[in-house]
This record gives sequence, C-alpha cells and structure tokens, in this order.
Amino acid sequence: MSYDFDLFVIGAGSGGVRCARVAASHGARVAVAESRHWGGTCVNLGCVPKKLMVQASDYGDWVDDSHGFGWNTQRGHNDWGALIAAKDREIARLNGIYVSMLEKADVALFTGHATIEDAHTLRIDPSPLAPHEAPRRVTAARIVIAVGSTPTLPKLPGVEYAISSDQAFHLEARPARVCLVGGGYIGVEFAGIFRGLGSSVDLVYRQNLPLRGFDADLRHALHDAIDLRGIRQHVAASPTAIEKQADGSFVVNLDNGTRIETDCVFFATGRHPKITGLGLTQLGVAMEENGRIIVDDGSETTVPGIYAIGDVTNRLNLTPVAIAEGHNLADRLFGKAPPRQWCYATTPKAVFFTPTLSSVGLTEAEAAKEGDVDVYVSRFRPMRNTLSGRAQRTLMKLVVDQASQVVVGAHMLGDDAPEIMQGLAVAVTAKLKKTDWDRTIGIHPTAAEEFVTMRTRTRVTPRSAG
Repeated sequence: MSYDFDLFVIGAGSGGVRCARVAASHGARVAVAESRHWGGTCVNLGCVPKKLMVQASDYGDWVDDSHGFGWNTQRGHNDWGALIAAKDREIARLNGIYVSMLEKADVALFTGHATIEDAHTLRIDPSPLAPHEAPRRVTAARIVIAVGSTPTLPKLPGVEYAISSDQAFHLEARPARVCLVGGGYIGVEFAGIFRGLGSSVDLVYRQNLPLRGFDADLRHALHDAIDLRGIRQHVAASPTAIEKQADGSFVVNLDNGTRIETDCVFFATGRHPKITGLGLTQLGVAMEENGRIIVDDGSETTVPGIYAIGDVTNRLNLTPVAIAEGHNLADRLFGKAPPRQWCYATTPKAVFFTPTLSSVGLTEAEAAKEGDVDVYVSRFRPMRNTLSGRAQRTLMKLVVDQASQVVVGAHMLGDDAPEIMQGLAVAVTAKLKKTDWDRTIGIHPTAAEEFVTMRTRTRVTPRSAG
C-alpha cells in the first residue's frame, strides 16, 4: 500500500526533531506536526529559558562577591521586563533554527494538532499556532508520538489561582513574594531564580529533604545551600488550600497549620504525558493510569507501526534521552548499519540551582543493594569564597563497588558541577576503576582535581537488602 510518508512524527521537540532528521537522512519520506512550539518544551518552556534565567539570577551575588576582590561595584535592580524580552528573542531565534534544520533535511512540516485516526491515518486540525489552517488528512507507514509532557496541578481549593512553569516564563512582572510548591528539579531551580532576582521565596515540599531520588549527601548539602540562599523551607508539608485576598495577594494553607502570605503561588509538583486529543484510547494504545504510553525495547506501542519516544513514555524524562531514543529509532527503522547504542543507566543529570548540583550513576544507597560500597567524600570551601566571604561549600562524592573497585557513582554540589560531571560520566560509563581515577593527574588549581585526589576512604557502607 502506498502512503504519503514513510514516517510521521507528532511533536517537534528535541526527540521528535532528531528522529525526523535522522530518518530523512536515511532517505525516508518524513513529516512532522507541531501544534504549539517548534523546539518543544525544552527550548520554549524548559531547559533553555530556565538556564538563561538562572544565569540572570547569579549576577547580584557576583556583585557582592566582587567586593572581596577589591571591586567597589554596587548591586542594582533587575529589570524583569528586559530579561524576559531578551529571553524571548533567543527562544524565537532557536525556534527558527529548528524549523530551518527540518526544512534543510527535506522534512515536510505541518502546523496544527495531529490526531491518529488509525494505524496509518492522521488528521491535522488548526491549533493556536496556526488557527486558520484548514484541516487535512495524511497517511504514513509508521507514526512516532513525541509530544512530551505537561505540568500537573493538584486538586485542591483555590488551585485555579496558581501557576506552573508554563506561565512562569511569561509573567508580566516579577512577584515580590513567591510560594513554590515542590522539591524536585523545577521547584528548586525556580526558587533559586526568583530569590536571586530579588523575590522573597517560600519553598514547600512533602519530603524532609529536596530532590527525592538523588544521593542522600547531596540532598543534605542542597538543603543547607537553600537555607544559605535565603529561601524559607517548609519541609514535610503540603498545601491544603489557596485563598485569594482582597488586595490580590494569596494565602497558602499548609497541612501543618502554617499560613504563607504571597503574591504568586507556583506549583512544581510533577508532569504527566501530554496525550489529550491524540486518539490513543480509540486505537487501543496501551497506557498506564498516569497516561504513560507503554512501549517495548524498540519504542513500539501495543499497536504495530506506532511508536513513542521521550517524556510521553515517562521512562527517563530528560532531553538528551529523548534525543537518543529518537536517533536510535530512526536508525533502526531506516538505517543500513546497526544503530548506535546509548548507556541509559549512566545518564548524567543536573539541577541548576546556585550552586549547581549534578550526578551520574548510582547513589550510595542504590549501590549498597548490590554489595559493599567504598565511599569517598570531600567537602571544602571553594577558592573564590576564601576572598568573597561566602559561606557556601562544595561537596564531591565517589561511590565505589568494593569487590570490583569500579566507580559506580559520582556526585557533586558546587560551581560548574554539570560541566565537570559530563566528563566524569564518560569514566563511569566506561566502568573505570578507582585506581584509574587515582592515576589521573589533576589540573591545578581547580575544584575538579579533587575527584582524582580523593585517596582516603570516608566510610564503608555494607550491602543492604533495603
């Protein structure tokens, strides 16, 4: 049977664009549909604008730190409107790059909302990005769902007054007071952004420490760093209701009796797959209760010929993972050589707080489930802070399988942690032993050299069945 396209990708985020471009490079006839943002969440409402705003939030601290080095600089006031406008210009530039890359790859572009009518037919309807486009139908031999995820808001009284990360990037003015709910990546990062730009910030989360799933030493160090940043933490707490005041401000009621007065309530309580309107239920595509599309090792759904990659599968929700999945799928479907293999188990991750935090491999607790563990920990004051007077300290940690002496995990909180961890991820992925790290000569004076000079074992953690 003849189809309009060999491959139709729904969603022009990082994973979908990579899949489309690679498939086209193999000679496939490819199309992409996007209903909202070319470049997807990461470029428009996630990684890129967030990091730009994190960088903006650092400048005030740098002014303060400069005094210890003899500068007579004075802290000014951040112009929120100017920051958002500059951020929007950069995002618009990146949007154009994504469209240009697809066009140069000879990928057909459809602006609108795609619905899958059957295993080979799609309907493209108008969307806010192109409201006047006429509906049309196309056919494809294979379909890839790469629509990503969207913020999840809890069901509680007054939640309609709250915002999510989607709205945070486009606020008309910076709120003087912000109450952030959620102790994960997004909550911690935006708490740092708003505090660094001058807002008073309350951070509320259910656990006793932020960043559930990260190494315990890192979580403790981050808790202390949040305090040093001047952010009020409300731990082991959850909101029960939001009240709007006559003056337009809000009160957030917590289950421990605390009442937080604020100008902005920001929920960062997770994300869920963005599957609404795709037609998956009618097709019989299997999903979990949270909307996660179930796929096999080849990213194929329960309907043959329909695939899903990236956050919509809720496997490992990171942009580079979606890119790797899209690349791998295109190679397998249309490439002539065996596809490249990625090591997902050692995917590095970072949290762009100030200071940054980054990890690769196993936590101490995870490694201890496999066997006895040698743990190396170093805490020190960064060189810059010896003159600036800032109290923030750096934490570095190595987790080593005792039997094999392979370094199975590396963790850091401190300046440039993600930049350092990217290189360490190669060593952890390659399963290098502690002796390989020990015989590597460091670059002096740097913080990174500490990772190859940690000779004295801090402790031994015995194998745990927990």
